[in-house]
Order: sequence, then structure tokens, then C-alpha cells
Amino acid sequence: MALEHAILVALTEHSGSGYELARRFDKSIGYFWSATHQQIYRVLKRMDEAGWVDGEAVAQDGRPDKKVYRVSESGRAELSRWIAEPAEIGVLRGELAVKIRGAAHGDIDALCTEVARHRDTHAERLDLYRLMEKHDFSAPEQLSGTELHQYLVLRGGIRVEEGFTQWCDEVLNALGNSQGRPTQR
Repeated sequence: MALEHAILVALTEHSGSGYELARRFDKSIGYFWSATHQQIYRVLKRMDEAGWVDGEAVAQDGRPDKKVYRVSESGRAELSRWIAEPAEIGVLRGELAVKIRGAAHGDIDALCTEVARHRDTHAERLDLYRLMEKHDFSAPEQLSGTELHQYLVLRGGIRVEEGFTQWCDEVLNALGNSQGRPTQR
């Protein structure tokens, strides 16, 4: 996925300036697709030049004008094309998995500390996602359209974080048992 597509999705939900988009990325889309503020501004400029978005200057009191972007018809066509395109199948790929694979050749205690750090970070993210679910989607059976789609992505994030947290616990228990130590957590 290109950042352009994430921005198109965000702009179909709410038009906004580059700054507003960057803030929304920090609070929602950024949990599964990250981008710096500079990247967002650069890509918005390219998208405007390509005709995927329309930018309108809006005057502000006491501040410079801001440019508010909306998805154009060609941007909607591109988004529709991209949504229909097959997505890459995700795989567990990460430095932590390789470290666990090579655990026999390293410091098991240091590795357990690192696995516990990952587990704790994912558990914190899981708590945040569950809080978002409770706050923003208290009646999921009544959702439709964009709200339903946002909820489904959040549920996917919850499931991923649950699975990763459980996997880290499993790794800690197995590594602790292999060293004759009490199990973690």
C-alpha cells in the first residue's frame, strides 16, 4: 500500500488540511500505517498535482491560510481500483522472531527481557484498542458504512495484539522452562 491510498481513505472519511490529516494519522490510521507529518505534506502535494485531491485555500483569523483537501473523482476512481487489487499476504516477519530462532546462541535472560518488553508494549496497545472500542463503538451491532469499517479494522488490531501478547507469554514460558527457571508472568 502506498501512503497515497491511506490518505485517500482518510480524506473520504473527512476532508482536512495536511496538519489535520497528520493529527488523525497519529490517533487512528497511524496504528497500522505510519507516516511523518513531512511525508503526508509531500504526498498531498503529489496527489494534488496528479488530480487525486482538490485543495481549497481557507482563510484563518490571525494565522496563515490553510489548504483543505477533498478526494476528487479521479482520486475516488484510484481508491476504487486499489481496493479491488489483491493485497500482499502478511507474514510474521521481525527482528524479534529471528532473535528467538537464534536463542541457543545468545543470552537467554537478555532475550527474555526483550520478549517481555515487546509483550508489555503490545499489552498496552491492546488496552488502548479496547478502550477505543468501548468509547467509540459501544453498540457494534448497530454499525454500518464507514463506522462499521473502522470498527472492523479496530477489531483486527485487537485480535493481532491479543495474539502477539499471548505468543510472547508462550515464548517466555518455553524459554523459562528450557532453562529450569520458573515460568514468566
